[in-house]
Amino acid sequence: MKPDFTERLLRGLYSLALYALLPVTIYHLVWRGFRHPAYLSRWNERYAVYGDEAASNANAQRTLWVHAVSVGEVAAAAALISTLLEKYPGRRMVVTSITPTGSERVQALWGDRVEHVYLPYDLPGAVGRFLDRYQPSQALIMETELWPNLLFGCRDRGIPTAILNARLSARSLRGYRVLAPLVSRALRTVSRVCAQTAADGERFVALGARPETVVVTGNLKFDVAEREDTAAFVETFRRHAGRRMVWIAASTHPEEELPVLLAHRRLRRRWPDLLLLWAPRHPERFRPVIERLKSAGLRTATRSTERLAGPEDAVFVIDTLGELPMFFGASDVAFVGGSLQDIGGHNLLEPAAAGVPIVTGPHLHNFAEIADALQQAGALTVVASDEELGDVLDMLLEDPALRAKMGEAGRALAESGRGALARTLTAVRL
Repeated sequence: MKPDFTERLLRGLYSLALYALLPVTIYHLVWRGFRHPAYLSRWNERYAVYGDEAASNANAQRTLWVHAVSVGEVAAAAALISTLLEKYPGRRMVVTSITPTGSERVQALWGDRVEHVYLPYDLPGAVGRFLDRYQPSQALIMETELWPNLLFGCRDRGIPTAILNARLSARSLRGYRVLAPLVSRALRTVSRVCAQTAADGERFVALGARPETVVVTGNLKFDVAEREDTAAFVETFRRHAGRRMVWIAASTHPEEELPVLLAHRRLRRRWPDLLLLWAPRHPERFRPVIERLKSAGLRTATRSTERLAGPEDAVFVIDTLGELPMFFGASDVAFVGGSLQDIGGHNLLEPAAAGVPIVTGPHLHNFAEIADALQQAGALTVVASDEELGDVLDMLLEDPALRAKMGEAGRALAESGRGALARTLTAVRL
């Protein structure tokens, strides 16, 4: 399908705006670099400026390309990528992300079995250089990365493109209004949209995807395999920590830190030996959270230093990546962040699969269907405010029977959702 005049005009205006914003991208990388130094390196990849090394083997094998924007998407794609590596051992596998934490997680999971590179900004020249260098035979894009020049570039080179684990909230759909004429044309180039839910599929169609390309395959996060060493880790952690009650605050954002701290201080007045496991969402928040806890007079240990919590520790900060599912298993109650602050929520399936009762704030638009299902199953409690967080945690810590009932309901729901990986592989014919 050749681009018509309207597409060329819209693409030209969009690309012109992006080129005008190039100085802003440099400022953004520097600003993020002050908090996370890894943003200050590998800038050439951000603009698809490559050396000659490895260019000669770009045509040696048919390349499978998976794009997973950051840590959460890498986790969702983990089972898929591992399956593809086993199924096609001779194929070149390229995995892209846009964050250093995503890069670190890719390298930790697969090492040199895959090639990691940052996805360049959606500039036509950069996109063209990236696609020409890696020449993927298929593009597998996770969730909601709808970059027009990237999608058009794949079409122009005859690269079949699929959006996997596709999700699109009603709020995000409204956010595409300004670019809808361009994004809708870009979506029509996609050969398959594997939607998490029927509602996600309907919203992708409303945005411009061809109805015949949309299929509901479920959420790949249901198919994330539990680590074999989880049970042994939980036993060791519990024994080392002193066999006491534990709650976890996972994937918190800056505005949620004070409510978590206040809730823990309040709860420790009733349960003086209560332990909080705290996993900030972004690595740049590790140090500020640790300093805040110590300033508050709470004895604090960290995963990167002490490795395990001791019996006298009040808080244990999980300042590492990729280990959160194990710590859910070591908890009696889980609070999942990005929900008191208007972020849209984070992965609720990990604590559900671990059999832990879940508490969140009200801002769950990125995981609305999963949150509704968990709430209807009796596995999730939604609090309306910062103040209510402490009340609900207090209630759950006091009632072991209720915790067990909620945890089992979550585990059952997580188990019932498995099968998305097989349906996705079938839909994309991999």
